[in-house]
Formats: sequence, C-alpha cells, structure tokens
Amino acid sequence: MLEKIVLLAIPGVAPFEFGVICEVFGLDRRDSGGPCFDFTIATADPGPVRTSLGFDMHISQGLDVAADADLIAVPAHGTGRIDERYLDVIRAAEARGAWVLSVCSGAFALAQAGILDGRKATTHWMHTTKLAERYPATSVDADVLFVEDRHVVTSAGTAAGIDAALHIVRKELGAAATNVIARRMVVPPQRDGGQSQYIQTPVQECKSDSFAIVTEWMLEHLDEDLTVDQLARKALMSSRTFARRFRADMGTTPAAWLNRQRILRAQLQLEETDDSLETVAQDTGFGTAAVMRHHFLKVLQTTPTTYRRTFGAREAG
Repeated sequence: MLEKIVLLAIPGVAPFEFGVICEVFGLDRRDSGGPCFDFTIATADPGPVRTSLGFDMHISQGLDVAADADLIAVPAHGTGRIDERYLDVIRAAEARGAWVLSVCSGAFALAQAGILDGRKATTHWMHTTKLAERYPATSVDADVLFVEDRHVVTSAGTAAGIDAALHIVRKELGAAATNVIARRMVVPPQRDGGQSQYIQTPVQECKSDSFAIVTEWMLEHLDEDLTVDQLARKALMSSRTFARRFRADMGTTPAAWLNRQRILRAQLQLEETDDSLETVAQDTGFGTAAVMRHHFLKVLQTTPTTYRRTFGAREAG
C-alpha cells in the first residue's frame, strides 16, 4: 500500500521538480475524494538546503525518516556525485521492494546507487547520452516520458515527473484517485507519446557546399517522391558515392534525413494550420495520412491527431 512518501532534498535540488513531487503527494485531497499521503521531506543534514536557483529551503527532517517509506522520490539536482548517505537510502528502499522515483536528472542519483544496473531508465533528453555512457549497465530510453522497471520509475525532464508520479498513484490506488489529483492539478491523468515530440531538431548543418545545395533542394521538394538516384544526379555523383558521402557528412542516410525533415514540416503544419491530415501528408511527402501516422508513431511515439491536439494553435476565447 502506498502511504508513506519521503522526498529527498539533495543540495542543488531543482525547485520545479521538487514542487512536482510535493504537488502530487504532499496535499490532502480527501475533500475531493482523493488520497492523503504521509508525506515528508528529508535531507542528510537538516537545516538550510541550497537549491539550483540559489535560494535556501529549510528542511527539518533527517534521512532516518526514510527507513520505512513506501516511496522514495528524488527530484532533479544535477548530474554530479552526491553524498553517499542519500545513496544508502535509495539502495535500502529498492532492496525492501519500496517504490523509487526520480524526476529528470534525479536518475543519476539512482544510477550512482547502482539500482539502475540491469534496468531500463530514462532522464531528460539533454542528459540521456551522458547517462548511457556513464552507466553502460543501464538501458536508457531517450524517447519516453517515464519508465517503470520493477518498482523503480525514472522520468524525463521537468513536467514528465507529473506523468511518472501519477503512474505510481494509478498502479497503487487506481484510476479514480489518479483522476482526482490530475483534475486538481489541471493536467491529463495520462499523456500519450514520448519526449521525442518535445525535442527541437533543427536541420543539421552540412559539411560541404555540395550537400548544402542538395539538402536545400530536398527541403524545397519535400512533397515529391525523391529517390537516391535523383538526389545523386543533383549532386553530380554516382548513387553509391552519394549515399556513402551523405552518411559521412550528415550522420544519417538520405532516406532517414528526408523522413525526419518531412516529420518536422508536418509538425509545423499541424501546429499552425487546420489543414486536414490528408493535406498535411500530401504537402510533406508522406502521401497519405496513414503513412504519416505510421512515421509519427515510429519516431515521435504519438499520432498526428494527438500531436495537433497537444501543440496546435488555439484561438483566443
């Protein structure tokens, strides 16, 4: 049963991610038919704890209160080494089968404690490569909003911590309790998609004038059926040489680069226009809405309809 929650206030804690955990677990919502948790904030050395924004919070409880917690929550605090005392709390919680939750870069504390070894995990997309390189025994997924692996939940950046926290509430207390919290927070109880859809991916800089010309031409003709042979002729190369040099210069294949630019163009059109999905698909070279939907699901883990609902322009009311 999820009753006692302890938030670890590690020096350098990020206020927003700290607040997310407080908002989900720290409020008494019994007047709305929701839960009331035994919620405590703890730190290794009770007293002032400096946040990432430079102000102090006074935390009165020490880490001893975490010994019987049903959930240990670790908000973002940076990616550097942290005090071993926090790591011991995290290890003990995982060993007794309690929930462990990290928000954003809080995943690095879990990794330092060793509990992500052999587990799937995520963190903010800006840090996923660092997490994977520093902790190769962890399987890092850069695209999801959160990952649960055997009672250890890691979330992507910032607001994804809400999704991860509500996931734990849903698993332990059911959908009704989750919906009460979500309504009070004015957020959806469960979001579709992953963090890929939030990553700004600009057109990659070309390393040669030849490819600068070709990629510019490709962007001007996204709605057409472009082949490697056609692009190679544009670059005055053989198809084989073009494919090899394009990958060396651009870091990906011509087809993958073209597909990503079509997705980016479609995202923009979905955000800024009310064009039908078929029109967007034709304008961006996918041909049909069904094909566009396939690529959105594969790359962004969401559908064009859901993407438009989330990011589309809304008229002022």
